[in-house]
Amino acid sequence: MFATQALWFGTVSNETSVASNLRSFTISYTSLSLLLAVCWTGILSVYGSRGDRVLGTGSAEYRIVFDASLRLFGVFAILAFLFQVDFSRGYFIIAFPVGTVILLATRVLWRRWLNHRRRLGEYSARVLLVGSEVSVLHTAKQLAGQPQAGYRVIAACIPHGRTTQNLGETRVPVAGGVEDVAAVLRASGADTVVITSSDELSPERIRELSWSLEPGRQHLVVAPSLTDIGGPRIHTRPVAGLPLIHVETPRYEGFKRYQKRLFDVISSALLLLILSPVLLLIATTVRLSTEGPVFFLQERVGLNGSTFFMMKFRTMVPNAEALLKNLQNESRDSGNAVLFKMKDDPRITPIGKWLRRYSLDELPQLLNVLRGEMSLIGPRPPLQKEVDQYDSHVHRRFLMKPGITGLWQVSGRSDLSWDDSVRLDLYYVENWSMVGDLVILLKTARAVVGSSGAY
Repeated sequence: MFATQALWFGTVSNETSVASNLRSFTISYTSLSLLLAVCWTGILSVYGSRGDRVLGTGSAEYRIVFDASLRLFGVFAILAFLFQVDFSRGYFIIAFPVGTVILLATRVLWRRWLNHRRRLGEYSARVLLVGSEVSVLHTAKQLAGQPQAGYRVIAACIPHGRTTQNLGETRVPVAGGVEDVAAVLRASGADTVVITSSDELSPERIRELSWSLEPGRQHLVVAPSLTDIGGPRIHTRPVAGLPLIHVETPRYEGFKRYQKRLFDVISSALLLLILSPVLLLIATTVRLSTEGPVFFLQERVGLNGSTFFMMKFRTMVPNAEALLKNLQNESRDSGNAVLFKMKDDPRITPIGKWLRRYSLDELPQLLNVLRGEMSLIGPRPPLQKEVDQYDSHVHRRFLMKPGITGLWQVSGRSDLSWDDSVRLDLYYVENWSMVGDLVILLKTARAVVGSSGAY
């Protein structure tokens, strides 16, 4: 606020005052800046932007900051109109967007710091898992893979649990059976009980357990048997004393699909126009540096199982397909029997290796997007021989057009295992949204610059 004031009016001594045409009062811009800064800080607290349940993971924190800021300045504008307050519009127009952007940027920086500390085990809830061995093991693996969420599992209680064993291949110690939860909670110092399955605990036992927790310090969490479901699709509704969880089924038609297509057409057309000098330079370099065509066309499987020819700049020797059979055994040895991946593929040309490192070989796919065969963001476009090896549930990825980038691109690219690639593609298809697409686009730039998993 004060930076905006100094930018708009210069030094404090040169500032003017805000006056009301309806009531006889004036207030200096210094006082107004102070008032707005205090109110801004206050409304962020009222909306819970610093709550431990929103910090560190998900988009709720950023959404709350934006919504609270928008409402504050909306109320300010309404009051200024009602009381006919005469103030500088430029001061107001600069302060709101710049201040909101800076708030969001600082939240991003603090989140990076918090995530780093949480990976070291700090600033995290100490979790005691309770349930069947299978459900507890699954939850422990999921939480271990997302330490930035702030849940650190320290012990588990499973039916007929022996205190001398660990939980599966994890390092989580089994501290006792489900009937020992209260004693284990006191002995372990855990502050959060996560119930992963309720077959071993009656409703009355769970209710008594919740009553035994220390208010404000110990918490009870129930983890349903749902995975890879996006937050906006989940709604909790208490009915007759039962906390019912409603999971909306994903929709792939109507306005959202037209909105995505419009975004694809406009974005791909603009990118092709802006990047045309780069495309021409890369095409010339590929043509002069190696023998063979500039572009590589390969049949891929797209929306609803239809096929199309995906365009890329050629990064391999012309007879790359003929050399593939001799290299496939090495890909299987690396733990991926469906996707062929090799870090030091001898078929890649020197210029091709550089193009792949920064994903520049994929720029011609903007033409596929413009023609409607692909989308900017979507599942990875597979080969037909890969599709032939799919399990039946993997075919759900064809409900969306394949994308130039996607969750697989920003989560490790070729370093991902087959199971992880499938999980990310299906998660995207089940939970896609325009806001999520924009987030993936922003993360793609960081992934490309970092060139992790690109080969």
